[in-house]
Amino acid sequence: MFRALVFRQRQWRTLESLCRERRDRITAMRVRVLFFGQLKEIVGVAAEDAGLSEGARVEDLFERYARRFPKLAEFRGSIAPSVNQEYAEWRAPVMDGDEVAFLPPVSGGQGATVQDDVFQLVRQPIEPSGLLDNMKAPEDGALVVFDGFVRNNFKGNRTLYLEYEAYETMALGKMREIGAQIRAKFPIRRVAIIHRLGRLEIGETSVWIAVSSAHRSAAFDACRYAIDALKRAVPIWKKEFFAGGAIWAEGETPPQEAISPPNESKPATNK
Repeated sequence: MFRALVFRQRQWRTLESLCRERRDRITAMRVRVLFFGQLKEIVGVAAEDAGLSEGARVEDLFERYARRFPKLAEFRGSIAPSVNQEYAEWRAPVMDGDEVAFLPPVSGGQGATVQDDVFQLVRQPIEPSGLLDNMKAPEDGALVVFDGFVRNNFKGNRTLYLEYEAYETMALGKMREIGAQIRAKFPIRRVAIIHRLGRLEIGETSVWIAVSSAHRSAAFDACRYAIDALKRAVPIWKKEFFAGGAIWAEGETPPQEAISPPNESKPATNK
């Protein structure tokens, strides 16, 4: 009887040990999960840590949240996931320590690259007059500027103000990628891309892009390419406020294979 009891106790300890090992395997990984725009409002948090089993994929993590927040599942077709600040496939594997973000369609700090190109996300008003002189050089023959500012209406409703938010580190990285693509496609001298975040009043500049070049065609084409690529691929979102409520602006789901499809803008000829 005593031996049987000891044997059962050993069996129980072994079973407990196996269960602990299984639980450890199930939550062997910890990842940081980020939500933006209307997705953040659905789940109620901007960021949190989550445990995952080994071998989990991005879609597994999303399904976990979709079960907790059924409305989130409605956005599955338009969400772009990212892993460690790079767009990722839904079936991409997740590793311990990864940062996984679920990005709604983009609505279309600071750093610099070649020849003092400028890429900035700012919370203070953008003052174009103070930027123009820095974009010009004696060897330039053209400077093209896109100044996007807040209008007072949207689909027949009177806009009160806007709010912009961004996945900031990834947004700056994508802005720099756009700058590198522009340099590869067009004979330009300098490019600047500056986007405002936070609350913007009517008439305030939300995005300012400038391109300088020896010839006007390259500057025009590169500036158009920059705003189109930014609206499609940089994770920035806009919320529009009206007298009767607020809505997140509909946007485009960023492509996962490239920022811009080929042949969208043709390199300019010298004119």
